[in-house]
Amino acid sequence: MDSMIKRLENQRIGESSDASNDCCKIDGAKRMPAQKLISTGTLGPANRGRLLQALYDMGATSRADLARFTGVNRATIGGIVQPLINQGILAEGEVVPPNEAGGKPATRLWFSKNARPICAVLLMHNRVRTCLVSLDGEIYAQRATDFPTELADASDAFRIVSTCVEETIASANLPILGIGVAVAGMINTETGSIVNVSLAPYLDGFPVGPELSKRFGVHVCVDQDTRAFLVGDRWFGQGRGRRTFAAVYIGEALGGALYLNGHLYRGSAGAGGEIGHTTVQLNGHVCQCGRRGCWETIASLRWLRDEAKARGVPKPHMLNAGRLVTLAGGGVKGAKELLQQYAFNISVGLANLQQLMAPDCIVLHGDIVLGGKTMLNLIEGSFRELVFHRPGEEIALAFGDSEDVAALRGAACLFLSELLNFVI
Repeated sequence: MDSMIKRLENQRIGESSDASNDCCKIDGAKRMPAQKLISTGTLGPANRGRLLQALYDMGATSRADLARFTGVNRATIGGIVQPLINQGILAEGEVVPPNEAGGKPATRLWFSKNARPICAVLLMHNRVRTCLVSLDGEIYAQRATDFPTELADASDAFRIVSTCVEETIASANLPILGIGVAVAGMINTETGSIVNVSLAPYLDGFPVGPELSKRFGVHVCVDQDTRAFLVGDRWFGQGRGRRTFAAVYIGEALGGALYLNGHLYRGSAGAGGEIGHTTVQLNGHVCQCGRRGCWETIASLRWLRDEAKARGVPKPHMLNAGRLVTLAGGGVKGAKELLQQYAFNISVGLANLQQLMAPDCIVLHGDIVLGGKTMLNLIEGSFRELVFHRPGEEIALAFGDSEDVAALRGAACLFLSELLNFVI
């Protein structure tokens, strides 16, 4: 595994040196370079990544089934699998008896229980959560620490984060593979630095990735929390096996992420995914970003609580999707109408996303998940009235795992995807 990390670092060095030559001039005009070919040195890692991707999609699987699924022969599969077994990443499991045609019994391959885990970090404006995640997605050794209300310095925040990470790592009997960080804010994915975290301006510009790497001596992958949700969905959730789908987070803020034709779309330096700031109301309410009519102004938890207060719904400051569904079911005055309006407002942005990018599945995360099936059915009803129907097209709306579980598992998957050369 150490050699795998070293190869990843060397690959990054090569990519950095290539970056300076991203554009060239022909006859004085700037031209984009031709698409680079896959070198023989990267074919092995790419094939390994695709095999492991297939394993995640299929579950514990025999070499013969992997060969059939990937379209290569058994010898090729064996050449990829054996080093992974030797490195303690994969392990032999349950014996599969031969079929009626006969042949040798096979064993199913899956990720080793003794493989080194990944440390996952969820960094929010007011607290940090950490845990260890095994290669098969098991979460354990969780820690959580709130930031003091008077905290106003990035170095103090980093001491709290690094202490939480250190305590989590210390609880394992194995060294970690690396660290994945999901940040509830805007991220520069090229530098691993925080661009902006709402309500925590002291974190703006802080290089959390490089600082954690220097502190713990491992590779660190940093991205925004919504993209972490999506990557976690891709390997362990509703997006497993899909080529195109989206993840949308609805809570205090609103964000989205896209997985298009087998690739995670980040935008330049990670600037994509600000779906909460798409305009849905001309001359609407002022958003916290300073603009008017953003989707976030009519579909976030902040809007829900403000609207509940205006409509006289009890204890509006404590309201969430789950409590609203309960109040509506109990006949509390104004709750049913508010629930319907909230669901419709959410469906408006989802319909815009669907019309533009056409994902075949949209996975919803955040506070909205607490509303359960009642909430999902209301959103889906309005959504299907707003989108075009195309013959043969099936669009699924689904709720993801609970917020912290999805974000932590997703943070680990960000690192896992890079380390094992998954195509994201």
